[in-house]
Amino acid sequence: MSCERKNTGEVGEKLAADYLKKHGFKIIAQNYKTKIGEIDILAQQKNDIVIIEVKTKSTNQFGEGFEMVNFFKRQKLLQLAKLIQIKYPNKTIRIDVVSVNTSQNPPEIKHFENAVEE
Repeated sequence: MSCERKNTGEVGEKLAADYLKKHGFKIIAQNYKTKIGEIDILAQQKNDIVIIEVKTKSTNQFGEGFEMVNFFKRQKLLQLAKLIQIKYPNKTIRIDVVSVNTSQNPPEIKHFENAVEE
């Protein structure tokens, strides 16, 4: 991954985490590594544990960030949800996507709850 793409992703994840905190989420972890893959943000909202995939775009070309969550990414997120369910057996697990567009000032943030379901 290029340095510029990595920086864009880090900026997007920070903006997403700040947005989520303002909307009542408790951030449990960021860049949470598992044997299956990495979760951008793991958070709690009320009684739900939320896996949050952050997609950051620095341009409007080629669609919005949330459109980058393809079939294979959805499958990986569903596997991650099963793994997290083991760690939090008494909680509801859901998968959200936060799309961040940094080409606008201020950056545009869109939050899609239950964006990935089986």
